[in-house]
Amino acid sequence: MPVKVEEFGHFIDGKWVIPPRAKRFETVNPATGDKVGSFVVGTPEDVSSAVAAAAKAFPAWRDTPAPKRGEILLEVARQMRKAKPALGRVVTQEMGKVISEALGDVQESIDFIEYMAGEGRRLAGETVPSELRAKFCMTIRQPKGVVACITPWNFPTAIPNWKIAAALITGNTVVFKPATNTARCGAEVVKIYTAAGVPPGVLNFVTGSGSVVGNALVADPRVRTVSFTGGVEAGRDVYVRGAQGLKMVHLELGGKNPVILMDDADLPLALDGVLFGAFGTAGQRCTATSRLIVHTKVYDRFLQMLTDRLKQFPVGDPLDPKTGMGPVASADQERKILEYIEIGKKEAKLRYGGRKLTGGAYDRGFFLEPTIFETTHGTRISKEEIFGPVLSVIRVKDYDEAVRVANDVEYGLSSAIYTRDVNRAFQAIHDLEAGITYINAPTIGAEVQLPFGGIKNTGNGGREAGSVAIEEFTEIKTVFVDFSAKLQKAQIDTEPAA
Repeated sequence: MPVKVEEFGHFIDGKWVIPPRAKRFETVNPATGDKVGSFVVGTPEDVSSAVAAAAKAFPAWRDTPAPKRGEILLEVARQMRKAKPALGRVVTQEMGKVISEALGDVQESIDFIEYMAGEGRRLAGETVPSELRAKFCMTIRQPKGVVACITPWNFPTAIPNWKIAAALITGNTVVFKPATNTARCGAEVVKIYTAAGVPPGVLNFVTGSGSVVGNALVADPRVRTVSFTGGVEAGRDVYVRGAQGLKMVHLELGGKNPVILMDDADLPLALDGVLFGAFGTAGQRCTATSRLIVHTKVYDRFLQMLTDRLKQFPVGDPLDPKTGMGPVASADQERKILEYIEIGKKEAKLRYGGRKLTGGAYDRGFFLEPTIFETTHGTRISKEEIFGPVLSVIRVKDYDEAVRVANDVEYGLSSAIYTRDVNRAFQAIHDLEAGITYINAPTIGAEVQLPFGGIKNTGNGGREAGSVAIEEFTEIKTVFVDFSAKLQKAQIDTEPAA
């Protein structure tokens, strides 16, 4: 007897709603093919209803004292901590990352929500001296209004919470559109916010495609800020559409992240880092290590160490704690990655992997071998984002060549160098064109108390996480208080002419 799949609606104005005659889509476990949940195909009318609810709720939420908003977020974090085992399991079942990483996805959500809760007692402006007597000058932060949060599938709880928690603590109301293939994770997040006491209309949830739901959100004049994480082409389209409404559009996009391995590196340490950076989350991170740039003196030795280690690297059931890598997230992902592997076979040397895994349980899901290519800088696989478990290894003769290769791509998110030379490490911090640089660690993301984001085609200049997370969701108001009891004219020359 088939298992009944749980059905979800939109969440609008504090209620789960299913529009009449709504069409539905289902999310699928990429390891087994089992259905995870059933969701409404959203329409522009659904988006309009959600935005209307957010707009209606905005004045009361804006006027709620920020410390009180922080208390509600702390309760969200408490409830998410209780739900962590179950929510982590949903992440694995719907997205495919191994259970330890799925639980880490949820933990990152908890950590960031707690961090943002504390911002309710800061939200700092600045005070500066006036050039005039008896005059006080300061800035304050005010919310923008209705915010659209459009999120990807690879971190299906962490990235939504980066956006939602920062938007809510600053007094905005939110319409949240998750990626279609991780809609269940998004729904579970919304349930937790609601149970923690977020008022009706403050957080709304609409499912559906980017081309319909996403575009309707960006186009709605009541939405003043759009926060988008995804691919470059989609991000560019969101940016252009948002510009037509003079909206603030924050983009977090792709990466082609390098690890530089110098001849004085701790090779066993680097081996652990490269394995996790390249093949964690099956390479489906914007911060994934997709290029390994190796000094010629240690190239052959390290590449042999890496291939030997991969022979013992288990790929399989992501719920099994012993598994090193689970499936890729979808059939579309699998197809795209396999196409890049075929490109790589024509332009580079396949050192390891390169196949779809078949037989037994593999046939139910989207499992690929971890793949290594030996290549030269300039090939497609060395410069284009693949977003899968494919690592390009490039030989260089010295530090200067390594940095030139690392920087010669259109992205600039995360970067890393392994070296024991402290002078070289600090030189790399200066030289590498990226928003994040790691020394003796792989190209993973940032801790929640530090800014996350990149340069070039990785985004449009903003940052998420850290104390700057509030900037995309607030307006700066400059305030002057003149208590002189007379008209004073700043920067007007009142001195008599000579």
